[in-house]
Amino acid sequence: MSNFEDNQYLTFKIGEETFGIGLLNVKEILEYTHVTTVPMMPSFIPGVINLRGNVVPVLDVSDKFFRKKHSPDKRTCIVIVEVPESVNGARMDIGLIVESVYEVLSIPSSEIEPPPTFGSRIRVDFLAGMARQASGFILLLNLLRLLTVEELSALEETKEEATNVVSAG
Repeated sequence: MSNFEDNQYLTFKIGEETFGIGLLNVKEILEYTHVTTVPMMPSFIPGVINLRGNVVPVLDVSDKFFRKKHSPDKRTCIVIVEVPESVNGARMDIGLIVESVYEVLSIPSSEIEPPPTFGSRIRVDFLAGMARQASGFILLLNLLRLLTVEELSALEETKEEATNVVSAG
């Protein structure tokens, strides 16, 4: 039998879609704050934030999925998630810019279907599954597949460079 927390998902909005992330991967939710730009990063990685002395790379999920940058407003949040295994096998924190956070939902495994093989506006390899709800589907993200190995490597390098700048200055 699975743990109660295993079926808990933080839900949030990006574009017209509702997404969910396993609650065990969510470290905290922040009000949108200034993101420091890092040169030479893909457009969906606008930069980094300083979180209590730690450099955390930030990903614009709307840009990554829909090639449409989100203009931050008062509902915009940065969800700090822990990616279970990054390139070097260590855990890595990443900030996800989302339009608005909804709620934490308990979703029984019986209500989760595998991602579709067609018909979705985002690549299905980012998805762990789809949860049926009365209002439609919640697209459940697979954090391990959200970024490619190359993108994770670039993020780790960026984080190291930014950490060196922060500690030197």
